[in-house]
Amino acid sequence: MSDLFEKSIQTLELPRVLELLSACAVTEEGKERCLTLRPMTDLDDVERAQKETTAAVKMLVLRGSPGFGGIRPVGPSLQRADLGGVLSTRELLDIASVLRAARSAGDYGAGEEKTPISHLFQALTPNKFLEESITGAILGEEEIADSASPELASIRRHIRAAESKVRDILQRLISSNQSKYLQEAIITQRGDRYVVPVKSEHKNAIPGLVHDVSSSGATFFIEPEGVVKANNELRELAAQERREIERILAELSAQCAAHKEDIAENYQLLIWLDAIFARAQLSLKLECTEPRLSRKGVQLRGVRHPLLDKRKAVANDLELGERFDTLVITGPNTGGKTVTLKTLGLVTLMAQCGLHIPAKDDSAVRVFRRVLADIGDEQSIAQSLSTFSSHMTNIVGILQEADSEALILFDELGAGTDPVEGAALAASIIESARGLGAQVAATTHYAELKVYAMSTQGVENASCEFNVDTLAPTYRLVLGIPGKSNAFAISRRLGLPEYIIEKAAARLDAENVRFEDVLTRLDQQRQEMERERDEARQLKLEMEQSARKAREYRQRLEEERAKMVEKAQAEARAIIDEARAASDLALSELKEMKKRQDKLDWQQVNDSRAQARHLLNEAERAIGGPVQEVEAPPPTRPAQVGDTVELVSMGTKATVLSVNKDGSLQLQAGILKISAKQEEVRVVEGETQSQKETRRIIARAERTIRTAAVPSQLDLRGMMTDEAIAVLEHFLDTAMMGKLETVTIIHGKGTGAVRSAVRTYLKRSRYVKAFRPGRYGEGEDGVTVAELK
Repeated sequence: MSDLFEKSIQTLELPRVLELLSACAVTEEGKERCLTLRPMTDLDDVERAQKETTAAVKMLVLRGSPGFGGIRPVGPSLQRADLGGVLSTRELLDIASVLRAARSAGDYGAGEEKTPISHLFQALTPNKFLEESITGAILGEEEIADSASPELASIRRHIRAAESKVRDILQRLISSNQSKYLQEAIITQRGDRYVVPVKSEHKNAIPGLVHDVSSSGATFFIEPEGVVKANNELRELAAQERREIERILAELSAQCAAHKEDIAENYQLLIWLDAIFARAQLSLKLECTEPRLSRKGVQLRGVRHPLLDKRKAVANDLELGERFDTLVITGPNTGGKTVTLKTLGLVTLMAQCGLHIPAKDDSAVRVFRRVLADIGDEQSIAQSLSTFSSHMTNIVGILQEADSEALILFDELGAGTDPVEGAALAASIIESARGLGAQVAATTHYAELKVYAMSTQGVENASCEFNVDTLAPTYRLVLGIPGKSNAFAISRRLGLPEYIIEKAAARLDAENVRFEDVLTRLDQQRQEMERERDEARQLKLEMEQSARKAREYRQRLEEERAKMVEKAQAEARAIIDEARAASDLALSELKEMKKRQDKLDWQQVNDSRAQARHLLNEAERAIGGPVQEVEAPPPTRPAQVGDTVELVSMGTKATVLSVNKDGSLQLQAGILKISAKQEEVRVVEGETQSQKETRRIIARAERTIRTAAVPSQLDLRGMMTDEAIAVLEHFLDTAMMGKLETVTIIHGKGTGAVRSAVRTYLKRSRYVKAFRPGRYGEGEDGVTVAELK
């Protein structure tokens, strides 16, 4: 990196952004790495860094921040341990912190989704055993746990016992009549030995060793003879404790040395991750996005200067390198030209450092090999102190380094000298830089450069808006239109006499006046177009909102319809279940009737079938609403023998067999004989069309009930051949009336006589379409299955 590139980095204030980045890092070395970050010039490296930052942003949003706190440099400590040195408790605790952070970060980064930083988390090698060995043995910088080793625990038990013994001896001394010789009734220490304070005049009254004398000489600190041996024992135990602690620390140091490479690599990976997540934190803080990387130029949408308050900064669209390679920005002082120029350079440098940029999605930046800037401080930052010579020195150096991979930024190019010469020189410098293939952005006040931009292919004008009514800049950048200085308008607004302004205007040549008039008309047209564009955008927004409301309303209707359909289906299912239950009950009643048909009289059968029909009617009413009750027909004459009558309750026709003495009737309905009263039947003499239709409907229901009551299986076992054939004939009649399609005849195997007779009869029967022996599981040759016509 050249000195001029480094100087441009300082000029564009990248270090201030890096200070914000450093504040987002956790570790000290991570902060240092952030401060020393410099733009990368390889496209692949920049793309990798951008993807890392994006992945870290997603993890921060989904999982929160990983824990990098408490990590300190461990390289020198590991080097000393590798040479056989014994590490201090502080150094060992630092190593344990690195291992704990590695384990925590590994858990944080664990997951099935592969990201551009997954390999960094996977490369971490936690060592929980060593981590817990250190933290279990060392409670603090000045404290080793008793559990660090069994030997240390034993020594400390002996120390506590010896101290208790010494205190007991001294306590007896204090409680005895010798206490009158003491300055105070306390036990204290001097030189790690327990003593008592004795008055100087009684120092010979208590035999022992003098360890200290007070500054006044009034108190002698004497170790009584009775505790000398116990104190000596304590000193020996203390020495043993120190040696055991040294041994423990040496053992832990040796374990750290054995895993030196893993621990050192963990530390470097954690610092790397800390720097990446600092970039992600800054991205969220400044509300940045990942830019696309382009090979042609810069295309920024809604870009802001990262060092300005994001709530007040005006976002602008910037473009360079796609449709044009040179951008000339004009406008009044304090209008935002220099800020725009710095924004372009600084955002490019941020992107090349792997940082997200404060712009909208779909912004693009190009990776330049160098970004070179000659920018003097504007009034918005500080009063300019640069001279024409210093500017020209910078420009000479810039042109020497300019090439097709350089972005060059000129602020107030050609200023500080004669305007005519300065304008000509500025146009020539821009043309030279373009000839070297560089992309150029420059600010100026010179009208000649505005004309140059309008008349030169590949050069575009841009201007910073200024509100003449409020005498304040709007800081909006307008591409394609050169700016005006607005000197006359500002002077008039500030109260300069009109005649002075008129004289000044008269001094302008006609060409300049026409040029300024053209700029004025262009600006008016632009403002009118922008108003129309804003109105169109507002109209589009309203239409989109109306369409969205319509979609939401339609969606609500569909949801409500779906709910109603679901509710109706649930009600229908409930009705069907109820109908099925009613049907099952009716069928069970019919089956029960069949089982007991030999024992029950026909009146009871009739009543039961009527009850079954009643249950089905109830189910039908539940499904389709109330059953339409057929209007009761008018009464007929009393039934006589041979009349055809209809059972009113069932809708079934029957023939009168006889009339009993009590007036009741004996009826024949199909194969059933039924007893009924005169009022329960009506004589059928003629039917209307509606009555015929009603009768057909009732007949179908009757067949359904009858079919349910007819068995599909006949057991002939134990019968003689003649008897079996008679029963079979009756069974087939019943099956045909019941509309059965298949019946099973059980005849057993035995001698085969019944089987042979049954199959011979089936061959001749007009009811039988086909028959076959039973299959496996059906009874095989012991049954015959017949298919009816």
